[in-house]
Amino acid sequence: MEVGRRLGVAALMTGAVLLSSSGAANAVSAAPVVPVAAVEASFAAETAAAEPAPFAAPGKTLRVGAKGAAVKALQTRLKELGYHPGRIDGRYGGATQAAVWAFQKVNGLKPAGAVTRRTWDALEAPRAPRVLVPKGRPTRVEMNLTTQVMVLYVGGRVKLISHTSSGSGVPYCETATWQGRTQKFCGDARTPTGDYRTTWRRDGWHRSYLGQLYNPIFFNGGIAFHGALSVPPAPASHGCVRLPMHVAEVLPGLLGTGVPVHVRGRFAR
Repeated sequence: MEVGRRLGVAALMTGAVLLSSSGAANAVSAAPVVPVAAVEASFAAETAAAEPAPFAAPGKTLRVGAKGAAVKALQTRLKELGYHPGRIDGRYGGATQAAVWAFQKVNGLKPAGAVTRRTWDALEAPRAPRVLVPKGRPTRVEMNLTTQVMVLYVGGRVKLISHTSSGSGVPYCETATWQGRTQKFCGDARTPTGDYRTTWRRDGWHRSYLGQLYNPIFFNGGIAFHGALSVPPAPASHGCVRLPMHVAEVLPGLLGTGVPVHVRGRFAR
């Protein structure tokens, strides 16, 4: 499925809700299980000699829609640090914006629509994500509800850092047609903190009674990491953890079944 054309800036910036799941599976093909050992071995080979190189920031203010060498330098640096800006093509689109937001949040900056001097300075001397579980397994996921950032560690090293949008905390009651009849579903739209493990998953779009989830990886009952067309800077889901679509494309190949998932923190509006 071609999803790149769906990653317009409007999809990231809109406050509209693409409904998340807190329910059971519908009939969709299951994604293949990824052995954790295989992911760790592959990542170890990739990063054996990889250390971030010194970076000289172009310093040019960049916004969505910008093009050129400065954008390519931004994308290259973000990827080097573990963020996923999409294609390294010198075009500042929605995927790059989501990676910038994640970087800004990790570095104590307010997620903004532009890359200005403060963000460039942070890119020259970046912070590592705050470790939530210091004695956690070398391969694990940490979801920080306070900053709305997900970090995947593989073999003890950061593999992927992503912008997210978790449960809004706003109670809901919605009516939907499910299993052939109209039903009312209510919940607290909360992503519970705690220690979990990745369980079942689905490949492509998966329909739940609250909407559509892309490449969901479940870790707490019906709560999953999944791609969505709307991933705003603040929590907005029914309880799942929304990911930018381009991140949801690659995550199933990096995150195996049975991997620990640690959810910590609380978002302050």
